[in-house]
Amino acid sequence: MAAEPLATQPPSALLDYFELTKPRVMVLLLITMVGAMVWAERGMPPIWLLGSALLGMALTSGGASAINHALEPDLDIRMERTKQRPVAGGRVEPRPAIIFGVVLSVLGVAVLAFLTGHPLAALMALAGNLFYVLIYTMWLKRRTPQNIVIGGAAGAMPPLVGWAAVTGEIGWPALIMFGIIFLWTPPHFWALAIVKFDEYADAGVPMLPNVAGLRTTTVQMIAYTVVLVAFSLLPLPLWWLGVTGEVLGWLYGMLALMLGLRFLQYTLRLHRAAGDIDIARETFRFSLLYLAAIFAAIALDRVLIG
Repeated sequence: MAAEPLATQPPSALLDYFELTKPRVMVLLLITMVGAMVWAERGMPPIWLLGSALLGMALTSGGASAINHALEPDLDIRMERTKQRPVAGGRVEPRPAIIFGVVLSVLGVAVLAFLTGHPLAALMALAGNLFYVLIYTMWLKRRTPQNIVIGGAAGAMPPLVGWAAVTGEIGWPALIMFGIIFLWTPPHFWALAIVKFDEYADAGVPMLPNVAGLRTTTVQMIAYTVVLVAFSLLPLPLWWLGVTGEVLGWLYGMLALMLGLRFLQYTLRLHRAAGDIDIARETFRFSLLYLAAIFAAIALDRVLIG
């Protein structure tokens, strides 16, 4: 049954379209972009620029998510956590979902290009959008247990968007923030994959725990987290040597180290517990807090220390 035009949908259908944008994922992406913008500006960016970037990133992120919904109902319907999504649940047809996603994406790219004044920001957002849809959703997810490792590049794009929106270029701090999210993604998502082990098996998605086993997965989670902690501290040697400019200071360093060691503690605990589902769930929840907090630490450092 074809969906009615969006303007005539009842409130419940409007909520379905809103759900297509994966708002909880979107919020986390926006937090990472704002952290990058504050670092680039060395303080709070102008309200107009911040609002334009938030709107553009929200639209492009929501557009990619809507297309993802439309392309995966066969997988979503076989998993308990996703079977009631709008397309999988039959409340929104795939074609209107794709149209909705494309419209949001085009609007988002236009907002970033024209309202921020830096087309590079729009290009980075478009690259993340296309990578998520074409590379991760349509190719990697169903074919390789490294799906989330390579696919993590899509979720790591918002700092590049934010940095470009302020500066018009991609500086080394933006690449560090990209790397933080890229390295964070595997331990974050594999924790969820352990919790949903049976669901991924039923859906036929080759997540690492299902393909390589729980022990191999937890070992790799520890390895990625160790590298993540070290990588997140890269700006600090420059600060300790007295280098000025775009480096971060002691406040970020202290918070990043505390958060990183806590994340590592969770992954070690999960390994010792042989992939216990309850501990995996705790690890997943903390990983969300970790990413939001480390980008909040970047913003606090720049606002309070400058």
